[in-house]
Amino acid sequence: MERPQRKALRLEGYDYSQEGAYFVTICTYERVHLFGDIVNGGMQLSDVGKIAYDLWTTIPDHHPHIVLDAYVVMPNHMHGILFIVDQPNKQRSNVGTMRASSAATLPQMHSKGAHSGSLGAVIGSYKSAVVRSVNKQIGLLAPMIWQSRFHDHIIRNDENLNYIREYVYTNPSRWSEDTFYKNV
Repeated sequence: MERPQRKALRLEGYDYSQEGAYFVTICTYERVHLFGDIVNGGMQLSDVGKIAYDLWTTIPDHHPHIVLDAYVVMPNHMHGILFIVDQPNKQRSNVGTMRASSAATLPQMHSKGAHSGSLGAVIGSYKSAVVRSVNKQIGLLAPMIWQSRFHDHIIRNDENLNYIREYVYTNPSRWSEDTFYKNV
């Protein structure tokens, strides 16, 4: 019996290791509420949520070509904006000079595995670090904290960046309307 083909989440032919701004959403396995609860419009992190939050802030320590922007840990997912930059710790406040190139002009990427330094490699490293840390600090055997994939959006201009920042900052206050909301 043949397995159904999964739809590719990444933009075909796009080099996800090139300089640019990216918005990512990473969900917990089966969208289980592992990271805490929304209380009075604010996120109250669980121990697992604190680990996910703390390790997100250390991404630039392990990947110096990454600059973090707005991010939020929610009960069953997290959102974050990352910049891939050429120079370590180079600050970015806009994306006007980092417009995404046409996919047609980019070299074809290999279909298997994330390339070193790419968005996929960074997110994979982060997800692995969270699982290892939860297992070590809390004593859970937690191989299934995360869904196997993540969603990304290439941020193409300052207007889009500012809209996504606002979305991230206000996400906890809109939790009951969130597409990831699941009443448990």
